[in-house]
Amino acid sequence: MRYQIDLILRRAEGALARVIGTAERRGFQTVGVDGGLQPDGEHWHLRMNVEGQRCGDGLQAQLHKLHDCLAVEVSPCR
Repeated sequence: MRYQIDLILRRAEGALARVIGTAERRGFQTVGVDGGLQPDGEHWHLRMNVEGQRCGDGLQAQLHKLHDCLAVEVSPCR
């Protein structure tokens, strides 16, 4: 199944690598990443598309545990 992940991340070294690594360790393959710096200059808005056989709720819970992840929403792609 394919999921879209919307995230707000602190602008910190390695934050993106931690997000992608967490998704991969949970059995999801990243198929697309898009994002940019928020107007405040301190946060990134990131949108990822991932594929995997597991439930997206578990991935959302794991991403939310990351220190640099301020908000996360996982939804099925249509």
